[in-house]
Amino acid sequence: MAQKIITIYTDDLTGAETQDAATHSFSIDGIGYEIDLSPESYEEMLQAFGPFVNAARRRGKNKKAATRTAATHPGQDTAAIRTWAKENGYSINERGRVPADVRDAYTKAHPSKT
Repeated sequence: MAQKIITIYTDDLTGAETQDAATHSFSIDGIGYEIDLSPESYEEMLQAFGPFVNAARRRGKNKKAATRTAATHPGQDTAAIRTWAKENGYSINERGRVPADVRDAYTKAHPSKT
């Protein structure tokens, strides 16, 4: 039996389908958020946040979030996963989070690399 997996990326703000959606993170009052946006919606978000970002003090990157991401998928090379995904017909962005279905497919295809 053949199986075909179709991944549809949507902009969380508009609900529109897009090939260019990327995941963006931000936090307010210590609560972290992630949102998948098209480049146009991301630009809209940046313009809305702009006056507040310009007036704010910079704290630096959230080291806890970086540690959490690294611990979630230890030893997996995202560059290798992206290359494999493109070679195997998956639509994947150059940056941002690697979708779970792509990561799972890579793991199944490369059991010794997990």
